[in-house]
Amino acid sequence: MGKVEDGKPYQWGRLYAALRAVHGFAATGRVTPATDRELRDTASRPRSVFEGFLRNAGLDVFAARQRGGLVAEAAAVAFADVARLIPPRRMDTDQITAQAAHFRQGYEAQLAEYRKAWEGLVD
Repeated sequence: MGKVEDGKPYQWGRLYAALRAVHGFAATGRVTPATDRELRDTASRPRSVFEGFLRNAGLDVFAARQRGGLVAEAAAVAFADVARLIPPRRMDTDQITAQAAHFRQGYEAQLAEYRKAWEGLVD
C-alpha cells in the first residue's frame, strides 16, 4: 500500500492550498485557512472548484505582485506551486469525499509550509 502523500486526494489538497494562497494574496495580502465547509465542498467537486480558481489565477497573481514586498514574493512562489502541483495528466471529475481526510492532510501540509515560509502572511 502506498503512502498517503503519494495519493491523488493528498496532492489535490496541496493544490487547493496553493490556489487559495494566490487568491488570498491578491484579495487581502494574506492567506486565511479554508473552513471545514469549504474543504468538504472542494472534496465533493475538486475539478470544478479548481477550475473556478484557475479562471482568475492570472489576474490574482497580477494583483498580488502589485502589492510589492513579501506579498509579491509569496504570490510568485504560490503561483509556481500551482503549476507544479497540477498533475501532468487529465484531471478526472470524480469527487473524493470518501478520502476527504487525505485531502485535508495535503491541504494542511501545504498551508503549514506557507505558514513557515511567510510568517505573518498566513493565518
